[in-house]
Amino acid sequence: MRPFLIALQFLSILPLPLRRAPTDDELGRSVLFYPLVGLVLGSLLYAGAAVSAGWPLELRAALLLTLWVALTGALHLDGLADCADAWVAGRGDREKTLAVMKDPRAGPMAVVALLLALLLKFTALLALLRQQQAALLLATPLLGRSALLLLLLSVPYVRPQGLGSALARQLPRTPAMLVLALCALALLLWPQLHATRMLLAALLTTLLLRALMLQRIGGATGDTLGATLELVEITVLGCAVL
Repeated sequence: MRPFLIALQFLSILPLPLRRAPTDDELGRSVLFYPLVGLVLGSLLYAGAAVSAGWPLELRAALLLTLWVALTGALHLDGLADCADAWVAGRGDREKTLAVMKDPRAGPMAVVALLLALLLKFTALLALLRQQQAALLLATPLLGRSALLLLLLSVPYVRPQGLGSALARQLPRTPAMLVLALCALALLLWPQLHATRMLLAALLTTLLLRALMLQRIGGATGDTLGATLELVEITVLGCAVL
């Protein structure tokens, strides 16, 4: 139970004070619960869609997007912004890319990336509501956080002192693969869901971003993980409503 609470506290703003700091082992096991945290967040979004039923579609989409960002504290959007700056300003150089990613200042590419990401999510939400497919809100955050589990399982973490280093080092590999398989199976058995399309979109997006990370910086950072989550969510949601 405690690893789940650690994951929920780390990936959301839900108030879950822990009595003591997590150990490295608990941090590693908490990653196994990332997809479940995604399902919790998706359930809150689904509830928001149900509560706002009957309101103007544009307003509902805007409010759901606001709730989505608020629930995560814009944590992953920050990673997307940092990566956009770093990939452009880094000019193919590993050390420069990593240095720009650590810089707290936001450049023009960060702003553009955030605007485009929010626009795409808003448009996809609008299409989802128009098509009355609110169930997609349950699956999308789950797939986004499953992508984090897959990356931590399959790529090195390039900052040895970063929090992600402990997550990747202590992550139980066999249970992690089992969790990913169970998530895929659950989605495929989910009625009235574009499961195959969503799974393929999530997997291909994750593998493409994984290849880009390995090519540029040799692994993952907290920022690249956050960027991957956001881009997987956008791609999955977009493909599902086409």
